[in-house]
Amino acid sequence: MIRAAAFLAALLCAGLSCAAPPAHDISVRIDPQTRALQGRDRISLDAARATTLVLASRFRIDSLAVDGRRIRAQPVGAQAFQRITLPAGRRVELRWSGALDPLNRSLEHRDTLGYNAPASGAEGTFLPAGSGWYPAVGGELERYRVALDLPSGQRGLVPGRLLEEREANGRYRARFAFDHPAEGISLMAGPYRVKERRVRTAAGSDVRLRTYFHPEIADLAGGYLDSVAGYLDLYERWIGAYPFTEFSVVSSPTPTGFGMPALTYLGIEVLRLPFIRATSLGHEVLHNWWGNGVYPDYARGNWSEGLTTFMADYAYREREGASAALEARLAWLRDYAAMPPADDTALARFTSRTHGASQVVGYGKSAMLFFMLRESIGSGAFDAGLRRFWREQRFRVASWDELRAAFERASGKPLAAFFEQWLERPGAPELRIADARAVPAISGWHVSVTLAQGTPAYAIPVPLAIRTAGGGAERRVTASISRPREAVEFDLPVEPLAVALDPELRLFRRLAPQEAPPILRELMLAGNAAVFTLSPDPGVQTAGQELAARLLEGLSRPRSEVARGGPAATLVIGLHQDIDEWLAQSGLPKRPPMLARERGSAQVWTVRTGEPRTIALVSVLDASALAALSRPLPHYGRQSWLVLEGGRVTDRGVWPTQPQVWELRAAAGVSRRGPAAPESAARERSR
Repeated sequence: MIRAAAFLAALLCAGLSCAAPPAHDISVRIDPQTRALQGRDRISLDAARATTLVLASRFRIDSLAVDGRRIRAQPVGAQAFQRITLPAGRRVELRWSGALDPLNRSLEHRDTLGYNAPASGAEGTFLPAGSGWYPAVGGELERYRVALDLPSGQRGLVPGRLLEEREANGRYRARFAFDHPAEGISLMAGPYRVKERRVRTAAGSDVRLRTYFHPEIADLAGGYLDSVAGYLDLYERWIGAYPFTEFSVVSSPTPTGFGMPALTYLGIEVLRLPFIRATSLGHEVLHNWWGNGVYPDYARGNWSEGLTTFMADYAYREREGASAALEARLAWLRDYAAMPPADDTALARFTSRTHGASQVVGYGKSAMLFFMLRESIGSGAFDAGLRRFWREQRFRVASWDELRAAFERASGKPLAAFFEQWLERPGAPELRIADARAVPAISGWHVSVTLAQGTPAYAIPVPLAIRTAGGGAERRVTASISRPREAVEFDLPVEPLAVALDPELRLFRRLAPQEAPPILRELMLAGNAAVFTLSPDPGVQTAGQELAARLLEGLSRPRSEVARGGPAATLVIGLHQDIDEWLAQSGLPKRPPMLARERGSAQVWTVRTGEPRTIALVSVLDASALAALSRPLPHYGRQSWLVLEGGRVTDRGVWPTQPQVWELRAAAGVSRRGPAAPESAARERSR
């Protein structure tokens, strides 16, 4: 989550020796029932200087003093925030009060990404760092101490070291300190059950682990503490010592998923999912090195999400085996193929995830960059570069340039050209085999493969797999190209039968159509998707409109029919019989065999027509079955088809990919045959 304070600090401090950050000493009292907040802050500066404070406009400034001299606050600014310009001084004292928003439990995860209001209720309180709940010093990183005062039965925390906590006279009080430069201060509270464990890490540090869980999931605490301890050991051995004295897993009544220094804040329903401990939890722990231990220079691009995705989500798939890692790379490339080219942007422009397209670039493409970098310089140099980067940039703002420099020193290789083409250019190579020939040679066979790509060309190593005679053995060749059309030649001791282009997907590129069969994300990301519902039933019409609103990021007006040459993606909704009749009338393939009407209460699948246009079909038993899809379906963008019973997915899959293959056949010494035709689609279950 990008914060305004971090962005401004990056502008001011990146690559420079900044002054010591301001130090806050905050006391805050919150009543979740009335949503009232009262705060007091003493801000210490390293030298007497003019200062600007930023506070949400919802709060009233009750008193203000600079170096002991009371002054009248004269805030100015936009509707949401007030800016208070202060005269030069070293100590600022401020009291403020006001009301918080009511907690909104109806928010979807996509909504929480852009929701930045401080909110409170009996079930939980969340004051994001960028919400203006405390008087932030504009444009600077900050250190802080925070004392919380909450009603009995509530527990709260901010990122940092727990100094003390106690409960007396019907109130809960706790004090926290964060002595490093921080991007801002977030505050969480709720009716938590707290479980604690002390561990000694691989680097020999004593770390306090805690769970702050709502009562309904308190029994999950032990398993989460076990997993966090394992991740701390993993990343200390890989990168360096854990930079904090504690780590907490905190539950949220809304579907949030945020990483902060020394903690992660995850929705209750997310924490219940059985796979979260093996996937997302490690991602959030790793953010304490990348993002919360070294701060991205947002003005020049956010590298931390891609590096964390590579070292967490992807690393776990690699540990499962080669096939699981291949599936992960395929998912990144399928997501990219599903994104409309107009939504593409240079990776250097990515700052934070705001919608699906930004996630495709900032997480998937960025993670693939680190995969290709490791392929280029080797695992040893890659890991040494990570450790160097951590040692040199700990608790500093760092850009892609500092990251590149660390890898250059570790590998001894110049990497400017590599980073420049993958960071500064939007898009990706569009590769194909333009020609391939094989001729007998004295010692075997001489092979010539002509590779073509778009312009301007990328300088890239292209993996080729050659299937040979004699048991179907494969030979691997890497062809380095840098021009739009380039021939590569090599010799083989046995007869080659076929050449496949990057079948293991080790290169970030735009997949050819047969390599990227349609998935639901193509519909979700299409800004001009057409939507129409076949049934005139009012219940089906209403449920269809709600589903479309939740599923699509760019929603056009509903349409009664699809015109040829129109939108690139279409959502078709109807009862089972309506869908079957529409498919027949449109000349499209029948309902796939694995999606028989009797399976579940709804079936969803994708079809790509020749225009090309992606069509997503939603076939339901009745209006209630359709209404049940609104909440789960947006979470399955990487699937090609699903079977659902109510709101529960009972089966799912992805149409199989077909690699680019050029068949070779020897006849009279020289012969060739063009690209192999795709085989008929077979069922491929997703993991």
